[in-house]
Amino acid sequence: MSTDIKEQLELLKRGTAEIFNDAELLDKLALSAKENKPLRIKLGLDPTSPDIHLGHTVVLRKMRQFQDMGHKAVLIIGDYTARIGDPTGQNSTRPILTQEQIEENAKTYFEQAGKILDTSEDKLEVRHNSEWLEKLTLMELIQIAAKKTVAQMIQRDSFKQRLDKGVDVYVHEFIYPLMQGYDSYAIDSDVELGGTDQTFNNLVGRDIQRAYDKAPQIVMTMPILVGLDGAEKMSKSKNNYVGVTDEPNDMFGKIMSISDEMMENYFTLLTDIPLDKVKELIEPAKMHPKEAKVLLGKTIIAGFYDEAAAEAAAAEFEKIFAQKQLPTDIPEFELAAEPITVKKLLLACKLVSTGGEAKRMCAQSGVTIDDNKMTDPNAEITPEDGMIVQVGKRRFAKITG
Repeated sequence: MSTDIKEQLELLKRGTAEIFNDAELLDKLALSAKENKPLRIKLGLDPTSPDIHLGHTVVLRKMRQFQDMGHKAVLIIGDYTARIGDPTGQNSTRPILTQEQIEENAKTYFEQAGKILDTSEDKLEVRHNSEWLEKLTLMELIQIAAKKTVAQMIQRDSFKQRLDKGVDVYVHEFIYPLMQGYDSYAIDSDVELGGTDQTFNNLVGRDIQRAYDKAPQIVMTMPILVGLDGAEKMSKSKNNYVGVTDEPNDMFGKIMSISDEMMENYFTLLTDIPLDKVKELIEPAKMHPKEAKVLLGKTIIAGFYDEAAAEAAAAEFEKIFAQKQLPTDIPEFELAAEPITVKKLLLACKLVSTGGEAKRMCAQSGVTIDDNKMTDPNAEITPEDGMIVQVGKRRFAKITG
């Protein structure tokens, strides 16, 4: 077996949680090279949300690695399975989306995924699983269901937890992993990628392929990226995320807010910097943590934008936080010089999205008006021309009138 293939395997193993299994993947890579036939690398996406954050890009970056090695990425838009709702990580049944919601989310999701993936026709194939799942007859569905036992299905963590707590698990939720597994059979998947929360679903794909006399796919799982809070997985609902469409300045500021302990994880999963270099970057004796974090921020932003945007974002951050100066560009809002509550002022300047958020930021001493801390959201203030309103560390507005 060539050294190149073994080197490819080592590169692909970077940042992975588990591979089922290494030996089979090595064989598939070798056979692909020998026959000059690209492997088909599957990633299934249920368009339950339109936005992608850095947590999603961990798996997308792994798919891009395969593309750069000459393999074919197969992106499965789960327009059919989204109607069922993936029970992964849920302590309750997910709501079923409408077809209109699914289509709109899928369009946005694909556009954002294109920031990471090579979208050229020879490198990417996009499929909707309604192509084959809608055509299944009831008898065919029963035959698929016969491939797994109830005992096997309830070994899934989310099902076990709900059953232990007396929370209902509905029969249709058993169908979801079977359908995802059938996707692997339908598109001839050689390798399926996913987060560690998808391990059960992806391994079902191996079982379904075997049941239909096909070579089982390799399953590669990636760690779940911890959010900015350092406690829970990155999630928009938890407001601890960095969106791939965030402006460079916002993206940089968010990355600079992570703890020093999180840097190794972010460098490993979100950049291509060699791992031996990463070890040096996170060693305080060799590089100051702030310098390392600046490099992390620049590297990530350059990947989504360019080097110039990364440098500008770093300079803006230094100006605001180190030199305590105002941002170069502050959104302006024209308001009448009439008394208004702090809460309504923040909403008018679009610095918060809800009154509840305004109250929360005031309670956390996160609101300043002309350098004066505002802790009472119901306090009245009269807007003045040139007044500077700040929420948190990165949100500013200037009043004109």
